[in-house]
Amino acid sequence: MSILISDIRLPFPFGEEEALLAARRKCSLNRDSAPSGRIHRQSLDLRHGRLRAICTVELELAGDEAAFVQEKNDPAVRLRHAPVLPAPSGEERLNVPPVIVGFGPAGMFAALILARRGYRPVVLERGAEMKERDRAVDAFFSGGALREDCNIQFGEGGAGAYSDGKLTTRIGDNRCELVTEILRQHGAPEDALRAAKPHIGTDLLKGIVVSIRSEIRSLGGQVRFETPMRGLLTRNGALRGLRLDGGELPCQTAVLAIGHSARDSFSTLLEQGVFMEPKPFSMGVRAEHLQEEIDRALYGKYAGTPGLPPGEYTLSHRENGRGCYSFCMCPGGQVVAAASEQGGVVTNGMSYHARAGRNANAALCVSVGPEDYGGGPLDGVAFQRRLERGAFALAGGGFAAPVQLAGDFLANRPTKQLGRVTPTYPRGWQFCRLDEALPPFVCEMLRRALPRFGAKIRGYDAPDAVLTGVETRTSSPVRITRGEDLYSLTVSGLIPCGEGAGYAGGIVSAAVDGIRAAEAIMARWKPLN
Repeated sequence: MSILISDIRLPFPFGEEEALLAARRKCSLNRDSAPSGRIHRQSLDLRHGRLRAICTVELELAGDEAAFVQEKNDPAVRLRHAPVLPAPSGEERLNVPPVIVGFGPAGMFAALILARRGYRPVVLERGAEMKERDRAVDAFFSGGALREDCNIQFGEGGAGAYSDGKLTTRIGDNRCELVTEILRQHGAPEDALRAAKPHIGTDLLKGIVVSIRSEIRSLGGQVRFETPMRGLLTRNGALRGLRLDGGELPCQTAVLAIGHSARDSFSTLLEQGVFMEPKPFSMGVRAEHLQEEIDRALYGKYAGTPGLPPGEYTLSHRENGRGCYSFCMCPGGQVVAAASEQGGVVTNGMSYHARAGRNANAALCVSVGPEDYGGGPLDGVAFQRRLERGAFALAGGGFAAPVQLAGDFLANRPTKQLGRVTPTYPRGWQFCRLDEALPPFVCEMLRRALPRFGAKIRGYDAPDAVLTGVETRTSSPVRITRGEDLYSLTVSGLIPCGEGAGYAGGIVSAAVDGIRAAEAIMARWKPLN
């Protein structure tokens, strides 16, 4: 147990010792009574024309923390309880280990919690382990063949492994602290975890994923790569096993954490009677700007201050019942080729921990609902696929992407040459009219939103900002519906989980959903040990 002291305001830049000293002073403590501490969270405040840091500091007291907080009676001083690992309480007997299908954030955290509690889970991941996955992705980025089961979407770490490693979430769940603590145990850097918008970076996140896999195996769990699930085996509506390429795997319970791009799995599960329904999602383009221009717009005269992080933004605009918003903003990052099927173009974005690239990029997405694409469970998948294949053909094939400058898009004219911003998409690009790549309602909403975003961030709608299409995989177009107990409505023992099942959006929320899935198993079954 420790205490958190919030609203510590300091000039920027500052040192950790300055923050600890300010927190002690605020609480009338000295180094003897509060011998150790750290910055728990920090953000920047540019209001009133001054650059300041606002910190929450964690202190460990030599005395009784609970009594101190009660005596202090200050809303800025509160207790911080260490995250608690959920404990088993179930009484049913497992004859075989639980199975986790998918090793993205949801599957990874479900497997880790179960492994720590003695369930010896078996993980099935259709893609390759990290080193082989890196080789496949690098080869594809360099012009090589696409491996449909090993790419940006599939493989160890899931789609989240090739991202900015963002840990920002809007869910108010105490399990978020447990996610952060586990990431810290496996090597997440302290500076990344304490930022107001925490991020790890693609380069560091990969090592954390491998470390978690090693712990699962050390505790008796299995992680099997290049092992896709091909279907369910059921008896009287209850799960009894999974069908694999090499035969059958018996199981009584399985966590279905297959990710938002497992389209073949969606089709198979629907055919086998797993209840699912269409779900809203969003689509649009990747917008690229010079990072220094974003910094100048956000930080003003303070841009370039040593220690100041690359500027990042969140933008949204809503009109006539439809929203347009920025998503997965990657400071100093690059646009990546995120296809998982032949003949389709998909964009995404990622940053390394240093965020040192020349460009900033973010998805600019428009909300899409079943009313836009049809009411069938897989109509959203079909809608995504049509647009991805259309973009592939429009840009001339070979996984090149369609590109148009923002000024030309707003004026509805073709682009003839680049300005200051060079696209970072690695498979090549062609100037195209984005109206030929996206539905009219998406283009109309983007045209309405861009000038408004330019009013919020100066230069955001600059004529030479680059728009690259198409961004279609922001979230799952399907919800594999589950009950309050987290189990499938139609297959007993099956727990749909994470982004692919429509219950999460981002690394932390997916990890939290994985922990919840592990808790559901532990509430019903005893550990194997």
